[in-house]
Amino acid sequence: MRTLGIVAIIVGILMIIFTSINFQTKKKVLDVGSIEVEKKERHRVGWPVYTGIVVCVVGVVILLVDKRRI
Repeated sequence: MRTLGIVAIIVGILMIIFTSINFQTKKKVLDVGSIEVEKKERHRVGWPVYTGIVVCVVGVVILLVDKRRI
């Protein structure tokens, strides 16, 4: 449980710093014999800052509960 709490805190901090992830996908538009045409599409996955704060708080709670069990 301790490892899960630490990972949650680190992920939460990263979510606060980086509020989105960008990535590209390739999609075939045309494939005729030896001729291929591909289209690159850009995608963005974003989240609000408070989501990272909530993940950090959950990580801290997990660490506190784990310490009380010992």
